[in-house]
Amino acid sequence: MSKIAWIGTGVMGKSMVSHLLNQGDEVTVYNRTAAKAEALKEKGAQVAYTVADAVKDADLIFTIVGFPKDVEEVYAEIFKAAKPGALAVDMTTSSPSLAVKLHQQGKEHQIRVLDAPVSGGDSGAAAGTLSIMVGGEEADFNACLPYFNKMGKSVLWMGPAGCGQHTKMANQIAIAGTVSAVAEAIVYAKANGLDPEKLLGAISKGAAGSWQMSNNGVKMLQEDYNPGFFIKHFIKDMRLAKEAATAQNVELPVLEIVLSMYEQMQDAGEGDLGTQAIIKHYEK
Repeated sequence: MSKIAWIGTGVMGKSMVSHLLNQGDEVTVYNRTAAKAEALKEKGAQVAYTVADAVKDADLIFTIVGFPKDVEEVYAEIFKAAKPGALAVDMTTSSPSLAVKLHQQGKEHQIRVLDAPVSGGDSGAAAGTLSIMVGGEEADFNACLPYFNKMGKSVLWMGPAGCGQHTKMANQIAIAGTVSAVAEAIVYAKANGLDPEKLLGAISKGAAGSWQMSNNGVKMLQEDYNPGFFIKHFIKDMRLAKEAATAQNVELPVLEIVLSMYEQMQDAGEGDLGTQAIIKHYEK
């Protein structure tokens, strides 16, 4: 059995690693806020208090942290402490160019690196039904596939290093348009005297239906703005997508509008709300 290290036990990470623990994998966990890692002891996790201690004996290392700068800091430690031949899998939504850089740096340290961001939110993480999109060497993907299958329902190798992150950028571009469109539909319905619950029932089963409508649309009606996915993290993702698009001279006007709305919400102190809270922007 592979020894596994897991770095990052936040909203997503705690559920994802729990699937490994529940299926008998030997996992050492680390989180910058130690209490979040210690909560996994009852599931059988060993807790480390530094990245180095977590990864030093690991055959397989998973990381899911907040921002690209966090990824860079964590991988600097991994490359120093992990044993040659280890496989490191970054599941953070991060920069495609950083994914390529880490893949190359990994080769210099005899550490194999995959970029494997996920989609499906906290509910998908809890249910083990995430979509996992992977970039890197196909042989490394195949070696990790049994573990991906414990966390996700749709697991695809997308191509060389960086392709997992590029796929996630496309995913976030699609979400930006969809979640804002759901909010606009609800606001329009209310303004015209429709019952918003009946509205979702009427349109969610037709061509307008989407995961965002069925999940975040319901939360909008309930005024439940607890974060399955933080606004502040979505802003990070949209900025990364915009940066990658600009590098290829691709214009993304809808993304830019939605990004601006979320940035205004963050400036108003709402960055820790869930992305469904975009409806508040329309209701001001």
